Amino acid sequence: MIEGLEHTPRISDQAEHPEHLAEPARLSRKGQRARERREELVRLLRTAREPIVGAELARRVGVSRQMLTHDLTLLRLSGVDIMATRYGYMLRTPEPIQHRDVLYVQHDRGGMVEEMTILVDLGIRILDIGIDHPVYGPLRADLGISSRHDVGELVARLEQTGAAPLCAITGGRHSHTVEAPRPDLLAKAREQLRERGYLVA
Repeated sequence: MIEGLEHTPRISDQAEHPEHLAEPARLSRKGQRARERREELVRLLRTAREPIVGAELARRVGVSRQMLTHDLTLLRLSGVDIMATRYGYMLRTPEPIQHRDVLYVQHDRGGMVEEMTILVDLGIRILDIGIDHPVYGPLRADLGISSRHDVGELVARLEQTGAAPLCAITGGRHSHTVEAPRPDLLAKAREQLRERGYLVA
């Protein structure tokens, strides 16, 4: 036997162990299935009329909750604007937002319901809440509140869990990203919040 060739695989060896040849193809098929699954996730979220809870979303695409979280993270990194709300996952409005603003407000816990009610009664959707933490910097949480019912559910969850609102960390000072169907509604919201002493910017 020629030195250096003793470990060269023979054709017969490859035939006896076809899994060595199939491995790249198997990995390729696995990657294709993952891409197709993530495309299906985007389709489900885009066509949904309301948020989809994680367990239901995982069931529809046939994966575990852990794998669903992994897929959603990859989709977000690729630029898909997925929002997690207390009702489940949803896409932000795919069309360009016509009228969006950031409201900077401050109030105690007692003013939370009135502030949000002012906004939703004007047909304004509260997308998130943000604070400027003294140590960790900007922190934000998705809300997706658009009705008095949503406001009531948020308050109920805070009461049931004993949790404090995010803005309690900053003495009630926080911001909301909001969107409205017309710009005059945003102007009215600012006016009403200012009248009640909530608006700070």
